[in-house]
Formats: sequence, structure tokens, C-alpha cells
Amino acid sequence: MGYQETSHGIRVTVQPAYLVGESSPSQGRYVFAYLVRLDNLTRETAQLRFRHWFIHDSAGEETEVEGEGVVGEQPVLAPGGSHEYNSFCILKSPAGYMEGHYTFFRPDGTKFEVKIPRFELRAPLISTGDQFH
Repeated sequence: MGYQETSHGIRVTVQPAYLVGESSPSQGRYVFAYLVRLDNLTRETAQLRFRHWFIHDSAGEETEVEGEGVVGEQPVLAPGGSHEYNSFCILKSPAGYMEGHYTFFRPDGTKFEVKIPRFELRAPLISTGDQFH
């Protein structure tokens, strides 16, 4: 299930997860993984060429990330095709969210943006005696 958004016939589904073993709350390090699935619901081929992310941390830090492709790839989605990849981000607080868009191209050179749904990043509360962190 996860967070989902469809634009220009491309469905983006994101499933975030908190990585307890990679995180160190006492050092302000909260690591989140996310699985992204892209589904081409159209009858035209589309290639993901660029990504543009906004990462918001509840500690007030905001980061903008843009670049070519995703995890070193520029996947081509055939009609009805899909592509999945995993990535991660590190926050300085136990909560935040990410959102953004991908830039796709059609074989005829048409360029369009596909929205990445805003998804929440939340570390679970961990009991340490009488306090929660």
C-alpha cells in the first residue's frame, strides 16, 4: 500500500521504514529507508531522467536533492511496465517527511513531471525507563 500519487499516467508508490539498527538517537541520527515503485499506466514508453526531492526534518532542517536518475539508473518504463528501487535518508530528529517530483521524457522528446507523494518519516517511541525518546 504505502503513499501513492498518479500524474501523467505514472503511479508512484512509496513505502518508508525506520532502520533501528542503522540509527543512533543519542547522536541525533535517524535513518529511514524507502521503497519506491513506479508503474506506467499509459500506452507510451517513458524514461525517468531526473529526480528532485525535498527532505523536511522536524528539527527544522530542510534539504533539497536533485540529480540524474535514481540510484544510478534512468529506468525506461514500457507501457504497463514498472520499476522498483530502494534508497534511504538520514534525519537529525525522529520525524520528518519527504516529497518531490521526477522528470520523465517520452520517445518524442516530450518532457513531463511526475509528483512524488509526500510521505511521513517517523521513528517509533522507544522506552528507556521512565522516559520516552
